[in-house]
Amino acid sequence: MFWVDAELGSDIYLDGIISVVDSKYGLRHLTEEKADGLINEAVRQVALADIVIINKTDLVAEEELIKIRTIIRSINGLGKILETQRSRVDLSKVLDLHSFDSLSGISLQKKLQHMQTTQPHLDKSIVTVTFEVLGSTTEENLNIFIQNLLWEKTVKNKADNTMEVIRLKGLVSIKDKPHQVIVQAVHELYDLEETPVKWKEDSERTNRLVLIGRNLDKEILKHLFIDIVTEKQVSS
Repeated sequence: MFWVDAELGSDIYLDGIISVVDSKYGLRHLTEEKADGLINEAVRQVALADIVIINKTDLVAEEELIKIRTIIRSINGLGKILETQRSRVDLSKVLDLHSFDSLSGISLQKKLQHMQTTQPHLDKSIVTVTFEVLGSTTEENLNIFIQNLLWEKTVKNKADNTMEVIRLKGLVSIKDKPHQVIVQAVHELYDLEETPVKWKEDSERTNRLVLIGRNLDKEILKHLFIDIVTEKQVSS
């Protein structure tokens, strides 16, 4: 509500989402199997996070910590991981994140450039997928792509399962806009906002997207995005 309501956002805004994982019991919750059709709530909370705090690290062995770090990174390839004891954390690391505004565009670009293309996970239906497509699209085509994915839910994987996006983040190039545009989504809500960063040349214009969710298929998503870029180029 604070993210999408401009009037509320003038005084109070969504700075970022932080999830806390208990070192002693977190692995049990994150690997708990749910009935078909249900998403593990612990996994969903990690998938939504901009920062994941692993707390009570003094209560488990390093081997257990490595397992927790691995599963968190496999679920959420974009979020930052902090490790704490007794919930003590440097506030500068969890405040003023600006995760949902254009100030995050520059740091997001750096993160996307160094991310792995896919992240494996024990529950194969929950993954982080990232891809890059050169060129520019129109805002209309971008909206159609996102709405089919988030609202209409018409995008399916090879097994004919609907792709469910929990979190989406990326930098895109929109025709006739000189600045890079950041796109963000949480479940069915999404927003586009221009960043302060300009494209230097048309040849460097590119689109980098990260999607965290269920039943995601990287190749299908990438080809759908290529189609909206190609459609723009054909019509121009």
